[in-house]
Amino acid sequence: MAVAADAPAADGATVAAQFGALPGILDISLSPDGKRIAYVAPGAGQVTMVYTVDHTVGEEPRIVAYADGDPMRLQWCGWSGNNRLVCQQYGIIDSVGTKLPFTRLVALDADGANIKPLTQKSTMSALRISQFDGDIVDWLGGDDEVLMMRDNVPEQSIGSMLAKSDDGMSLERINTRTLRSKVVERASKRVDGYISDGRGVARIMWSDVERGQGYLTGVRSYFYRTQGSDAWKPFSTVKEGENALAPIAVDGGADIAYALQPKDGRMALYRVALDGTMKADLAYANPRVDIDDVITVGRNGRVIGAAYVTDRRAAEYFDPDYRKLGAALSKAIPNLPLVQFLGASADENILLIFAGSDVDPGRYYAFDRKARRMSELLRARPQLEGLTLSPVKSVSYAAADGTAIPAYLTLPPGKETAKGLPAIVMPHGGPASRDEWGFDWLAQFYAQRGFAVLQPNFRGSSGYGDAWFAENGFKSWKIAIGDINDGARWLISQGVADADRLAVVGWSYGGYAALQSNVVDPDLFKAVVAIAPVTDLAMLKNEARDFTNARVVADYIGSGPHIEEGSPARHADRFKAPVILFHGDTDLNVGVAESRAMDGALRKAGKASALIVYKGLDHQLPDAAARTDMLAKSDAFLREKLKM
Repeated sequence: MAVAADAPAADGATVAAQFGALPGILDISLSPDGKRIAYVAPGAGQVTMVYTVDHTVGEEPRIVAYADGDPMRLQWCGWSGNNRLVCQQYGIIDSVGTKLPFTRLVALDADGANIKPLTQKSTMSALRISQFDGDIVDWLGGDDEVLMMRDNVPEQSIGSMLAKSDDGMSLERINTRTLRSKVVERASKRVDGYISDGRGVARIMWSDVERGQGYLTGVRSYFYRTQGSDAWKPFSTVKEGENALAPIAVDGGADIAYALQPKDGRMALYRVALDGTMKADLAYANPRVDIDDVITVGRNGRVIGAAYVTDRRAAEYFDPDYRKLGAALSKAIPNLPLVQFLGASADENILLIFAGSDVDPGRYYAFDRKARRMSELLRARPQLEGLTLSPVKSVSYAAADGTAIPAYLTLPPGKETAKGLPAIVMPHGGPASRDEWGFDWLAQFYAQRGFAVLQPNFRGSSGYGDAWFAENGFKSWKIAIGDINDGARWLISQGVADADRLAVVGWSYGGYAALQSNVVDPDLFKAVVAIAPVTDLAMLKNEARDFTNARVVADYIGSGPHIEEGSPARHADRFKAPVILFHGDTDLNVGVAESRAMDGALRKAGKASALIVYKGLDHQLPDAAARTDMLAKSDAFLREKLKM
């Protein structure tokens, strides 16, 4: 992306609107014949829309469906046939005072006609609500049929009507046009998911182990079956911290499952025979980082490689044709090295490809393998056209104990050699997550506004193996926060940052880290921006009390002195830097009460604090106006407090 050298710098409000806009493409898919694409795009507020277009004839995309965001938003759409779509909607409802997420699947024609719900029909006699109505297990051959896991809700009898006793997830082959279905696996409350072989047969099944009154334990049991058999055999039982195979894909042609398992303290990928022997062979391991997924292509989810991240996302291709194609694409679009295969026609001749970089939010292409022709379809963030974005540099700095901490440094455009800049340390969310090299809208916004931005992958981040994860960033918060604060000190020591103009900004766990860093060293940062932050570890545990994962959350956060010591809302008296908090009041990840508690504690302690609450928005603030407001207000706050 380029701009004329003499172009004037845009004002803060304009830049906030450009970066606050949601990505132009939220989801995209390719039809079985490779001619049509369907994509989900944002509208005003929380509106989401489905567009379809025949990319082979140059027609304009047309809106075929939308959701108004009250409460439903469209998440994704896939093709069950060349003229038939299945789309998932997501929403949050209030159920007897408790906010609950839920999903619904619908089928519709490519022109928006013939809309039909795929949810099992229920009546007023239903004994429970269907929270998550199901999922697509296999897209099959493109003849309008899918293999779907579907929630069955039992009903009580009324008068002469018979009660419906089926309860739990069934596996059904469903015609998305006629809704005729064939039950493949009877409904069971003990089933939580399936993995298909890409040929319409479920070969792996799993069950999340429960205890007491339906509370999850964090243990998952996997089962498999041999070719041609209906009997399920034990595959593995997986619990965090234990050495067990966790299957993630099946190759029906090779009669194997791909599974992740720790090797030398890092996740490795194995091929496991499904012939009854369970023979496991190493498929790929990296000595530095975890393998985090397989790379699949096509409607049958054929495995073609392994995915992992060192300083950049990388692929190890098993399929020789895709290895050659990956190399060819690297030469054809060298400025867009982050390449992903998002979809393929049934014959894999037409590929749907995404390519992006640190300074390009990304573009979507259709690639004809026979003709060796690639056509650009759409751009991920058209609002940023014409802006010069900032290169992202992989760096490393020493923590207090000498450990090398990997990080990413983004400097303002044109200021790659500048010193004494206003700077932001921006820890990621999670904490079981990590930052990656590439376009980051939040970091790029602040760089555009003149800040140097450091994004550390502190200990407690995922992807670097068990030792680096260090239990997690809550139980081991002292290590994580120490690494983050050492990143700030490194910026100063390198001359990049002006010590008097240093801030910390974070979202979710990153917001927690931004606040807790000031408890540890109140003099280090001069301003704090916390978006949807955890502020009290006991409150976070309590928020899960009405949900089935309550015990899992409690175990993850832990118990002991770190609950008191690691809760910034309990140490407001230590703060010296002013704080601004942002939070959606429909946040299911971290309740808005946590920001209210932090703001109240700071004010009670006589500290400078402001809280902005966005009505009806969840953890991600999925509304362009709200994001724009958050960016503009945080920028103005930082510029005032850092005296810019």
